[in-house]
Amino acid sequence: MHLLFVCTGNICRSPTAERLARAYGEQLQLQGWEASSAGTRAVVSHPVHADAARVLEQLGGSADGFAARQLTGRVAASADLILTMTRAHRDAVLELAPSKLNRTFTLVEAAYIASNADLETIADFAPLRAGAAALGADLDVPDPIGGSPDLFESIGEQIAALLPDVLDVCVRTRRQRYAT
Repeated sequence: MHLLFVCTGNICRSPTAERLARAYGEQLQLQGWEASSAGTRAVVSHPVHADAARVLEQLGGSADGFAARQLTGRVAASADLILTMTRAHRDAVLELAPSKLNRTFTLVEAAYIASNADLETIADFAPLRAGAAALGADLDVPDPIGGSPDLFESIGEQIAALLPDVLDVCVRTRRQRYAT
């Protein structure tokens, strides 16, 4: 199971989601569990923003060894599920990898679907996309860059709250793959 998280610079939101998803996989001792991230306009090779790293550590993740990378079609192609921070990021992914339409969602969209439906696998997300569209602008996780440490904390907490239901669906998908 490979999860890809996408934001703009790949130094705040997407690495926070990536590293929290990794921690989740480690906590459950999942083999074959991979989480990565990329940016549509990445600050290539930069570490996690200092304020985001502080929040990430508080939430149980680690920023150690992180280096931002650019989103490419090849990066997107390797993912089982792509979770973006905004609708614009989702559109950018789909420009590079249109075949990933049924596997690409905003994090808010995926969390809404996962918390309001009984999903067995990640394939179950796509047919329910229309229901999440009613959320409109609320489908985006705001960018904290240029904001206060409190804003970084708020965004980190939002990401941490959105992940569990989505990650649970990913775990069920992974278990089904290994059961067959």
